Amino acid sequence: MSNSKQLLGLLLLTTALTFPGAAFAQGTVGDTGATTGGIGNEDPAADEELADQAGVPEDEDEGQQPDISIPGGDIVVTGRRIRDVTRSSTQVVSVLSNEQIARTGEGDIAGALGRVTGLSVQGNGFVYVRGLGDRYSLALLNGLPLPSPEPLSRVVPLDIFPTNIIASSLVQKTYSANFPGEFGGGVINLTTRAIPEESFLTVSASISGDSETTGRQGYSVYGSDYDWFGFDDGTRDVPGALQSFFDSGERLSGVNRETQRAIQRDLIEPNLVVLQKMKNIVPNWSGSITGGTALDVGSDGRLGVIATLALSNKWRNRVIQKDFAPDQDLALQRTEDAFTTDNRILLNGLLGFGLELGDHKFRWTNVYIRDSIKQSVLALGQDFETGYETAEQNTAWYERQLIDTQFVGELDFGDLDVDLRAGYAQTSREAPYEYSFDYFYNPNDPIQGVDENGNPVKLFRNTLDGQRSDARVAFSDLTEDLYYGGVDFSYRLNDWVTATVGYAYTDTDRYSTRREFRFISSAFPRAFSYFSPVNLLSDAIIDFGENEANADPYQIVLQELTEDTPAFEAALKIHAAYGQIRVEPVTGLTVDLGVRYEDAKQTVDAAQVFNTPNTFDASTALANDYFLPAATITYDFGNGLQLRASGSKTIARPQFRELIFQPYQDPETTRLYNGNPLLRDSELVNAEARAEYYFGGTNRLSLAGFYKKIDRPIEAYSTLADGRVRTSFANAPEATLYGAEFELQYNYDLFDLGGWFESKRAILNANYTYTQSDISVSEGDETFIFGTSNTDATLYFRDGVPLTGQSDHLVNLQFGLEDTDRLQQITFLLSYASKRVVSRGFNNLPDIIEKPGFQLDFVAREEVNFLNLPVELKFEIRNMTGTDHQEYQNNGATRIEINSYDIGTSVSAGASIKF
Repeated sequence: MSNSKQLLGLLLLTTALTFPGAAFAQGTVGDTGATTGGIGNEDPAADEELADQAGVPEDEDEGQQPDISIPGGDIVVTGRRIRDVTRSSTQVVSVLSNEQIARTGEGDIAGALGRVTGLSVQGNGFVYVRGLGDRYSLALLNGLPLPSPEPLSRVVPLDIFPTNIIASSLVQKTYSANFPGEFGGGVINLTTRAIPEESFLTVSASISGDSETTGRQGYSVYGSDYDWFGFDDGTRDVPGALQSFFDSGERLSGVNRETQRAIQRDLIEPNLVVLQKMKNIVPNWSGSITGGTALDVGSDGRLGVIATLALSNKWRNRVIQKDFAPDQDLALQRTEDAFTTDNRILLNGLLGFGLELGDHKFRWTNVYIRDSIKQSVLALGQDFETGYETAEQNTAWYERQLIDTQFVGELDFGDLDVDLRAGYAQTSREAPYEYSFDYFYNPNDPIQGVDENGNPVKLFRNTLDGQRSDARVAFSDLTEDLYYGGVDFSYRLNDWVTATVGYAYTDTDRYSTRREFRFISSAFPRAFSYFSPVNLLSDAIIDFGENEANADPYQIVLQELTEDTPAFEAALKIHAAYGQIRVEPVTGLTVDLGVRYEDAKQTVDAAQVFNTPNTFDASTALANDYFLPAATITYDFGNGLQLRASGSKTIARPQFRELIFQPYQDPETTRLYNGNPLLRDSELVNAEARAEYYFGGTNRLSLAGFYKKIDRPIEAYSTLADGRVRTSFANAPEATLYGAEFELQYNYDLFDLGGWFESKRAILNANYTYTQSDISVSEGDETFIFGTSNTDATLYFRDGVPLTGQSDHLVNLQFGLEDTDRLQQITFLLSYASKRVVSRGFNNLPDIIEKPGFQLDFVAREEVNFLNLPVELKFEIRNMTGTDHQEYQNNGATRIEINSYDIGTSVSAGASIKF
């Protein structure tokens, strides 16, 4: 944590030197400066980059184009004089410019991407393409890969990227050889903001709240003095006796009693255990400062710098209903309502430098993101097997951090273009002091409590038996380093042929530890079992049990539950080379052909942390190489109609979190996960056909059909153990996916109505995706699960069921009004996703289903003049329909809730001022 604080201090100092005297504030989406067509844009030079590269004359401009930085350079085909990137690209792409991102009103890029055709957002920022899981979605930043700070995902959860640092977001759904081969559903490439055309400084702030949280009761622990800032002040550092034990390499089962007692005393930190009731949760707030400047260098050069710093602090209440049924008839074994309060603090900063020397362009981008969650849970339930009532208290602190520095050089030597990319990124995740205390209430207990008025009070007990009651604490730490380098050469043989070759190397290393401890006592006194968690394991209670004067001696023993698998090392090294040719043999016909070769070695091994090596072998060693061809043919009829057809072969490797045999908890669902070291790569065959019709400016209509065949798709499956849902992963034999997409983008000028409407236009963006998928499994098919000798695939999969994460129907609709002379917008946004499978049910248990449903949002933005300065005002209402979150199991006769809660409606207001 100390390194994190030093890095933060350096970032703050750098920003302060760049913008002296600037104050903190919050950035609203799409901070605005000079406007074009009613939409703000602080970075017009960046927006012109693609059009300039394509050599499009100014009088053919169909609107400013977003800055897009991807491997292989320019995506606009040489010789096609069209500035609309979606239309002129040789692939099927969707591009969100900063103006389109701003219209959605979303504060993070994941929310904005949820409005793109065929995309859905699940959990905390995991973006799924066409219903395929996050393992099939590739995320890049300026064309370079990113490691994930979250053990629950291969890709970075995109809700940690605020929209104020993103110039554009490109989603490409057809594979081309310049992208990595792990391209199942699509690639999402985020391009950060580059050289500003003129100096600017924007200060922003917002406040928000929701009907389930703001002003209502919640729970939290004190934590540390700096929690509001997303940092710990040292309270959560590993305590001295425990750190000495870790450093010694000894096993807990082998240390003496005195050492055990010293560790026990260190494991209870009152500021992290005492659950406090909050009578009125305060509103959410956020603030940012963004600025940039540029200066001329030499006769034909320009140097620019852009920086941003933002901080947000948000609270969220959820009363999560959790039912547990071990059999397919869904007869309840246990049920509980978990009152959960999350305090999420997101700190992000960007410092970017851009240099243009003639036709050569260089970009050095540095990104820092820290995402911390303080979670407090108080759950009350019923155990139907024992007849006891249950109470559970969980407290945790999760901090995710991303540090990324990358260099991109785009060199233009006439017909020869050279693209250089290199980067280093580190992500980390710490979860110190994850506490869990389980109590029970026996209605037949002879000892019952009363309050001051003599009314009966239920007295819950924790006997530390490790069965019906329990006390645990865990420390998790994950660090992943990624080194990346690549070079691409593109040569224009003539006006209609461009050839590209490239090489890329990635080296990813992850080290993950989890040390979980349980307090056990075989003869814990009844009187002490009524104590609250902070007193239950206090120094006095620990010492009293071993006091010779005690007539009823007892010991509180510490067990390490993760002694078999405390730490893992994982690595993935990829060498890749590709060749690609883009040909326009006749006017209107474009052919993009390419093939990529990838050689990869992926390993997972148990790290030796003890002096006596583990005999537990949960390792993985995958060494595969692939040739991955791709072809796309596009024909433009010249009257606005355009047809595309594409085919490709791609792969999907198992993620580290799916391979590592180590338990970890998802703070969003509180479910436990464990990896399967026996997973193998998935191979995909992809095909798509699309018709696009462009009519006037940016108006367009498209209809597409797509098909995928997947060998050995990786699916999540769930079991019930110890009254909790546990999820792991397995290769299904085969699956197919097919569907269709429809998209309409239409703007209509209203000047004929006169008066107030003279400068207004109506905006309509609508898209719909229909998807069907089927898993194929039959008698005799095998799948391999670590720790079991049974390889029968029919225990884990049922023939004909859909892939996890896939909704049959996805609908997004945006409609509103905007002014063409100044920034003034009113937008309604409607989204719908039909139910989808979250996880397979093991051995005939029903699948866990999520039902997202409808959501209606409202966003209003307007620029006003205040003291001769432009001020953008924004007002939002989210989830006006009050749609709840539902995850459940249903066997046709009975439905039980697995992870269901009310979301409520949220309202926010913000302002940004530009100097």
